[in-house]
Amino acid sequence: MLWRRAALAAALLFPLAACTTQARPEAQGGPAPGFPYRVTNCGVTTTFTAPPKRAVTMNQHATEVMLELGLAKSLVGTAYLDDKVLPKYESAYGSVPVLAKEYPSYEKLLSANPDYVYGGYASAFAANEGRGREALAKSGIKSRLNVENCPKGAATTMNEVYEEVREVGRTFGVPERAESWVKSAEATNARTQAARKGAAPVPVFVYDSGDKTAFTVGGKGIGNDIVTRAGGRNVFSADLKDKSFGDASWENVVARAPETILILDYGGTSVEAKKQRLRDDPALASVPAVKNNRFAVLPLSDMVTGVRAPDAVTKLAGQLRAGAGE
Repeated sequence: MLWRRAALAAALLFPLAACTTQARPEAQGGPAPGFPYRVTNCGVTTTFTAPPKRAVTMNQHATEVMLELGLAKSLVGTAYLDDKVLPKYESAYGSVPVLAKEYPSYEKLLSANPDYVYGGYASAFAANEGRGREALAKSGIKSRLNVENCPKGAATTMNEVYEEVREVGRTFGVPERAESWVKSAEATNARTQAARKGAAPVPVFVYDSGDKTAFTVGGKGIGNDIVTRAGGRNVFSADLKDKSFGDASWENVVARAPETILILDYGGTSVEAKKQRLRDDPALASVPAVKNNRFAVLPLSDMVTGVRAPDAVTKLAGQLRAGAGE
């Protein structure tokens, strides 16, 4: 939890939301079709004259975007998993050197000789650890930060997931792969929406972690959109409207009376331990979700802006329907 709190704080260092523009194609005899390509990501504008050849990913959702697009051969290093990569990525992931269990030092990062670094959380580019995007640029290394961590933008929705995949696909010269994934994701989301049509939203409290306070999903990140699309209503979306994650008081958890508690599964604390913590707290005894033993579970990696998001909506929708007795 601590590193993600740091990630959220560090996000304030990065200005402006992402947008994309394509540079004018070169004359005959110039770069390959699609290049040069110019993209503005979290206030940093970068022009690519060709796809990166030696990329490093930091944070799982960034890594899985690359693997979904078939770009394992473009990776010379990766770092920082929250949980296991999806089974379909295991073979490709195994072919990529792991630079560090968490974030590599600046020296370790440079040892991979990258020409591009793709970070999932703002903490991937912590300036006080030498990995700031400006420092990387001075070393000739281009970079990208996942769009959910552009702090001044609007709330992150599934549209930003599509944007993330499309921009990475364009950067690496595989826009058709990205577009294929987006079409599949749109179809998945449409099926889930059709299945829950007419159902009343279920009040949901997302429990990430915490004892003195509850670390939960706010209104700004993709997690809020996932809950909404699945047929839930995030009970802290308004209280934490400008945050992807944030702290809420247990008193407010009781006051919001969630009917389902969504537990995020990651790290050293098991799902059962989290459930037991909630069940054992006498202050929560009146909470409908606790009283009726209505818990849903998703891996943390499902609740961030990455290629898992559409399937996460489907999985959560099924759990909410089951909890409601449908």
